[in-house]
Order: sequence, then C-alpha cells, then structure tokens
Amino acid sequence: MAGGRAGARVLSRAGHGARAAGWGPPLGPEETLGLLEASVVHREGALVALSKPPGLPVLGNPGELSLAALLPSLRRRLGLSAELHVVKAPARECSGLVLLSSCHRATERLQQFFSDARRRGQYPATYRAVTVGVPAEAEGEIRAWLRWQRHGDTAAVVPVPAPGRHSLARKEVKSTLTRYRVLGAAGGCALLQLQPRTAFPEQLPVHLTLLLCPALGDHEHSSRVGRVLGVPFLLPPEAAPACTQVLDEELQCRLGLSPQQLRRLPLHLHLQQLVLPQGPLCAPPPPTFLRTLRTLGLPEQQEM
Repeated sequence: MAGGRAGARVLSRAGHGARAAGWGPPLGPEETLGLLEASVVHREGALVALSKPPGLPVLGNPGELSLAALLPSLRRRLGLSAELHVVKAPARECSGLVLLSSCHRATERLQQFFSDARRRGQYPATYRAVTVGVPAEAEGEIRAWLRWQRHGDTAAVVPVPAPGRHSLARKEVKSTLTRYRVLGAAGGCALLQLQPRTAFPEQLPVHLTLLLCPALGDHEHSSRVGRVLGVPFLLPPEAAPACTQVLDEELQCRLGLSPQQLRRLPLHLHLQQLVLPQGPLCAPPPPTFLRTLRTLGLPEQQEM
C-alpha cells in the first residue's frame, strides 16, 4: 500500500504558493484538478485514494465546483477506463482522505466492511484538528444529542441538552459520541486526535465547540464559545450566529493573519486515516495545516 510519506512530498510540491495554501482566492477547475491529481496517495486495483483540500465539496450545488464534477476529468488524467465514484470522503470544509472506486462490487464490499466494523465497535476514521484552546483532560469522550434547527432561512446543527420523547421517537435527535486525545499543546492551542464513534453532519466541529476548544478556522460554530476574563463558556446557539472566527490579537499576530486572511482561513480539521481490510491508509495534512503546526510549535509526526 502506498505510504503517506511519499504522498506528503507530492502534496507539498503541488500545494506551494498562497492560493494552494488557502490564503488567496479559490482555485479554478483546472488548478483544483491538478491539485487532486498530485494529491493521490494510493492506487490499487479499482481503488484510488487522494487527499482533498479544505473547502471543496464532494457533491456540491448545481453549477458549483465539486469533487464529483471533476471525477470524469480526473479519471482521464489517471488513465482509468471505468468511471470513478466516491466511497468515503470528509465533509466540505474538512480536508483529508477521499476513497474512490471504479468498481461497484469493490464499493459494496468496502461499505459492508465499514458497517461490520461499526457493529463490532471498531471505528475506521481518525481525524486531526488544531483547536483554539486546550482541553482540560488529556483524553476523553464528547457525548451530545444533536439535531438540525432552522434559524430563518438557514439551518444549523445544535446540541439538545434534554431531548423529549417525541423528538426521539421521530428520530429528529441523535445521540453522538467522539473520542479525543491531545497530541500536543502550545500557545493556548492544541493538536487533537479525534475518532467519531457516530456519524452526524458537522458532528466534530460541534463537539469541539462543546469541549470549549473550537477548531481553528471554524467560522460556523466557534462563535458559541465566549470568554469572560479569559475563561471560556458556552453560549446558546440563538445568541451566537455564525461569523468569522474571533482570535485574540496575540494568536492572530503569531499566525501572521490579516483580517482578510482570517476570513478565508480554512477549517483545520483533517481526515488523517481510514482503516481498510488491507490495512490503514493515511493522508498528509494540507499545506495550511502544516504551516500552522510549525508556526505554533505543535507536533507534525504522522504516526497514528
């Protein structure tokens, strides 16, 4: 199986420059396609794995640049005869491993493998996140009831402290669980390893917010963490609409971010590893993530 270290060298070459690192305007279709081609970390039979940049949706809205829209061109660039389709991928704002297949039978076998693993209490996905704040405990679990809630014309994922019987019966609320471990801390930030034990949209960013340590670059949920005299506390969702993440002046200066760059700062949440039947498959973090680790003095090692 192709190693993540070789993939990291390829990705670092493809990701040079401010735009590829996430500081400039979004890449166009041809540039994104080139980045995806250079980000392939594994090819074996019908399977192709690559490391998706943050902000690229898998499906996307009509007319929107997405991974699915680029798959036919990517297939031709990789010299594959059959169509590619997505087996597993992180959410739009996240970076990390995307598993593609050109064989429907191989896709079905992998999906069955993932289902069987969950039933056995095994969890194939491992993420890494840079957080603003350091958890009080070095490792632990984040449990929460989550649901979608509308606010005017938009909808957001919110925690439900005490769900009612009717909402549970209608399956409007889901019990969610994530295990976390602190891999390093410096300057009021931390590098966390995350293993989601359940699957719910935006589960990991919401769980990090409940931990009072939102992910760096979370412009959706981080406003729910307020501070009084430097002590963090949780605000109710209705009192904290989504906005550009607020960083203290020292951290923003240390990261070298202008207000315009801060607005474009991508989410530092990366799908680092998937466990497949033939063994674990890893993807290197994107250039922005690595740059942040080095700037903050957080560990860069790839070992899981």
